[in-house]
Amino acid sequence: MVLKNQILRRREKKPILWDAFFKATDQPKPLVIFCHGYKGFKDWGSWNLVAEHFSDHNLFFIKFNFSHNGGTVENPIDFPDLDAFAENNYSKELCDLDDILTHILSKTFKYKKEIDPNNITLIGHSRGGGISIIKTKEDHRITKLITWASICDFGKRTATTGELEQWQKDGVKYVLNGRTKQKMPHNYQFYEDFKANEDRLNIESAIKKVTVPVLIVHAKNDPSVKFDEAETLISWKQDAKLVVIEDSNHVFGASHPWEKEHLPEALDNVTKQSISFIKN
Repeated sequence: MVLKNQILRRREKKPILWDAFFKATDQPKPLVIFCHGYKGFKDWGSWNLVAEHFSDHNLFFIKFNFSHNGGTVENPIDFPDLDAFAENNYSKELCDLDDILTHILSKTFKYKKEIDPNNITLIGHSRGGGISIIKTKEDHRITKLITWASICDFGKRTATTGELEQWQKDGVKYVLNGRTKQKMPHNYQFYEDFKANEDRLNIESAIKKVTVPVLIVHAKNDPSVKFDEAETLISWKQDAKLVVIEDSNHVFGASHPWEKEHLPEALDNVTKQSISFIKN
């Protein structure tokens, strides 16, 4: 069964759009929640094919758009709402993840019989990996953690010393999206929120306190998030399992749009390794 573009409406917050992929068997199955990365969205590239693979292995797979990722309920693809994108921050993403998890696990959730509430895995790609690490440390409901091409430090990506003064002065800075050619705004509140929550958002501190099994997957030649970030994560969490993907990129060979009916070889490998980790 595939549920697309479901809407989680929240009081005084932007709605969250989510998808579910699962086999309707009335038997509880492990829950997997996937968090996209920076300038990402739930329908990017081959994420739907990834979701189908998890479903085929009798897992209940959820993917969702962070509420301020720049998508809308009407148009979840790409970034029609740059005003919302400008107001995104790490704290909002952690709140979104908590709200989607709580919704899926609620007693009123229509498909609750399909979910084992004691078997919950977070998967985070890129920046979503950092969010997933923080959330796993904070939330006892999560029983396994998987990162795909995860960052190891929010701080060094939030602002460089040279740009900070100009960012504060202008109130906004822009990052070019190479694919859509949009100038994507970040309001200065992003930095203010990070500084106000710096202890909470320390990935090193968080992963050292994670007590559940951890799988770290990273491409050796990742041009966006260098492989040494995976090595850093492993140095902080030495009982984690590291899977090294050879000859691939930040999205394991995928691209957007993805029109093929099969996964790229590297992403297929990542998916299989992740499913095996969840089920064993």
